[in-house]
Amino acid sequence: MPPRVEGLYAITPDGWDSARLFDAVAAVLKGGARVLQYRDKSGDPTRRLEQASTLRQLCADAGALFIVNDDVRLAIATGADGVHLGRDDGDIAAARAALGPDAVIGASCYNRLDLAEKAIAAGAGYVAFGAVFPSPTKPGAVAAPLSLFRDAASLGAPTVAIGGITAANAGQVAAAGASAIAVIGGLFEQDAPEQAAAALAAAFRH
Repeated sequence: MPPRVEGLYAITPDGWDSARLFDAVAAVLKGGARVLQYRDKSGDPTRRLEQASTLRQLCADAGALFIVNDDVRLAIATGADGVHLGRDDGDIAAARAALGPDAVIGASCYNRLDLAEKAIAAGAGYVAFGAVFPSPTKPGAVAAPLSLFRDAASLGAPTVAIGGITAANAGQVAAAGASAIAVIGGLFEQDAPEQAAAALAAAFRH
């Protein structure tokens, strides 16, 4: 079985050139990210395959999980640990059937516990809630209260918090019961991604 979804969960910024992306991801992994999700909406299959393949190897070398956003075929082609699906990104049960019993499948559940229950029943291995704080990446995202993570404890699956998370507030999210924090800007828009990752990951060190 692959490692558990926990701690710092990094999500790649969209549209970066390969050299810049690989350098930043290597730094974030060195800083303590335990999961990396590759998110690229460019629609360029050659670019996506090249980037995802290299990122998969970086994660393997670091002992981190590699997740592909919304692309089961790309996950299979690169040997990814799994996929993450949003509400309109495809069927969880179909992804589970395609990727097998050991794949890590995540589902965006926004601010709804009922969606999380349905996702887990369909085969999701973890569920994500957010935005837990106002997010510059998705300013129109629904607000998800931290109380959701206490309520979701009974689901028996890891929970991921996303949205506006920084080193200053990550401790609140960990204390609320989230298994992991998903971060984009708080990592990749910083001058020192490795140090930013270490500061965020520290919220889960006891």
